[in-house]
Amino acid sequence: MAASRRTVNPIGMAFLDVMFCGFGAVVLLVMLLSGLAVTARKEAHIDLRGEVRSLERAVNSRERILDERSTALTAARAQESAIQTLIAATRADIRRLAAGDRGDPTAAADRVAALRQQLLRLNAEVEALRAAARESAARGDKVRTFVGDGERQYLSGLKVGGKRILILLDASASMLDRTIVNVIRLRNMAPEDRRRAAKWTHALRTTQWLLSNLPADSQFQIYIFDTTARPLLKDSAGQWLAASQDGIMDRIDTALGELAPQGGTSLHKAFAVVSSLLPRADNILLLTDGLPTQGANRPRRATVSGETRLKHFRRAVDRLGSAVPVNTILFPMEGDPVAAVAYWQLATRTKGSFLTPTADWP
Repeated sequence: MAASRRTVNPIGMAFLDVMFCGFGAVVLLVMLLSGLAVTARKEAHIDLRGEVRSLERAVNSRERILDERSTALTAARAQESAIQTLIAATRADIRRLAAGDRGDPTAAADRVAALRQQLLRLNAEVEALRAAARESAARGDKVRTFVGDGERQYLSGLKVGGKRILILLDASASMLDRTIVNVIRLRNMAPEDRRRAAKWTHALRTTQWLLSNLPADSQFQIYIFDTTARPLLKDSAGQWLAASQDGIMDRIDTALGELAPQGGTSLHKAFAVVSSLLPRADNILLLTDGLPTQGANRPRRATVSGETRLKHFRRAVDRLGSAVPVNTILFPMEGDPVAAVAYWQLATRTKGSFLTPTADWP
């Protein structure tokens, strides 16, 4: 009897093919997702290590500043103790002379008067030392204190830290007002009137707030830009300034008070400053009110379209690159709705920040 032959069902084979293909696809998908997850974890780990190193540097800087302040406070206390000893000795001399000196009465009276003057001077020095200690404790690691109107000094999320901080302040005519009509009216006025413009004084207050929050051990530079870019302090071109340098903030306040906004805006010229400073800046603080009105060269036409302004902005950003964080403080201008989006994208691209302050900030 011949053995029976089992027939193969082609439908069953097709089903198995489909199942195996499906299982293979699932395995492949799992492998791809696992690889992507590992890559994402590695990138996150690298980012976290960068943040840890940055925080460690910040902690070390703060500890160094605290050590310096502690040493200075110890020296001040020792000086105060020495002055107190002199005060006690001076008072004893005054009492002894007042009790009666058998020598020349006139000479004794002069001696008492001199000792009293010395006592007043020593007391004044003690008060000065105590005031300096209180101011140092209140300031912390900042260059100087700053209190806004009504003490409205909110947490802004703005990144003011760094070793070399470049402040770029827009001083073009559009910084005079939020509306185009008032800008046209104010730009034709005398420099004294332009200096008193509300929007411009707001920008100056913001600049002073930024300066007051610089780390004491940092270096900084301020450049003013309109159709050109130039250092605020004319004798500091291409140089970094020490935030703790004696008298530097007073010079800057004086120079800021002499500025009067005028002309157009070239962000290309402003960003060109970054490459002129060595070592390179590690933080950029940009104060402006909108997209630039010209690029590297003077425009041929008196007017500029919104599309052209956006092109000028993108070319300036391409020149800058993304290696340095750009923290923008935008004072919005009428008729420039794209500016906020453009500068927000710039902050995202460079890992900086973006802020539009209220009228009473800081």
